[in-house]
Amino acid sequence: MKLSKRLLRSVPIQNFIARIMSSYIVLVRATTRWQEVMPDETRRFLDQESNIIGCFWHSRMVMMFHAWKHSDRSRFHMLISAHRDGRVIARAIENLGFRTVEGSSRRGGASALVTLKRTLDKGGAIGITPDGPKGPRMRAKNGAIKAAQMTGRPVIAISGNVSSRKIFNSWDRFCLPLPFGRGIIHWGTPIAVPRDASKEELEGYRIELEKQLNELTGKADLCFGHVPVSPARTDNTETPAKTGVADARP
Repeated sequence: MKLSKRLLRSVPIQNFIARIMSSYIVLVRATTRWQEVMPDETRRFLDQESNIIGCFWHSRMVMMFHAWKHSDRSRFHMLISAHRDGRVIARAIENLGFRTVEGSSRRGGASALVTLKRTLDKGGAIGITPDGPKGPRMRAKNGAIKAAQMTGRPVIAISGNVSSRKIFNSWDRFCLPLPFGRGIIHWGTPIAVPRDASKEELEGYRIELEKQLNELTGKADLCFGHVPVSPARTDNTETPAKTGVADARP
């Protein structure tokens, strides 16, 4: 264990792992037949505005790079944890032509929020995993909503699934898409957060974001006949998905 941790702290090893990750993502994107489901309201908004706060669950991160297939990758910035694993993911993302911002929505990320605001003010787009970096799974923390309040830019929920996948027994039930299949990306509707929103109103927006993300994820899972992955309870026990189907297992 100590040896593996020491190896993972090595920059060359981190770069090697990141290169494998980014190469695999390119393979999946190139060999998957993708479909996009987007509400008319969202499509009209994105036709005029591109600097949004895109939110997706940590487990669906690999598929989300397809959501920005038509945009300038250099304008997309992913919020990444400063943890060792986050640095590896950051390098993989940068290999794909995207940018990263170091911070943590888990602790509010005050310094990261300032950087995110500057990015959005310059016309960039932000990607946040509101249940990252350590969960609980599919439960939104308030970092994305705070960012929306601070920047005046809307939050948009995004999720996806693929016909052939591997679900890991990790805290987030990480979904690894396999190549040579079909994929789907589901978009939610924009959630605008007023700058003068009260604490109670912010909680309502957080709940709305979480609800949209879980509904989109459930729809994406059912699209290919998969058992939907269910959110974790805050007491660390499992709760059935809203569809009434039990949690998906590896």
